[in-house]
Amino acid sequence: MQATSYTYDPETRSGSVLLDDGTPVEFDAAAFDAGGLRLLRPGQRVRIETEGEGEARRITLVTLQTL
Repeated sequence: MQATSYTYDPETRSGSVLLDDGTPVEFDAAAFDAGGLRLLRPGQRVRIETEGEGEARRITLVTLQTL
């Protein structure tokens, strides 16, 4: 699934993305670390993997979107 980076805190390595429908979804340090990223800037397109649905949905992986 694709999304746009919305917020990122380098100290906690957590933040949030906006899905293409505008829904914000938060991610934690484990999801950030799983993608091997070192930095994330607002507005970057990312690929995410999630598990769960509705309020229980959580991001398990954040990587940069590549073509």
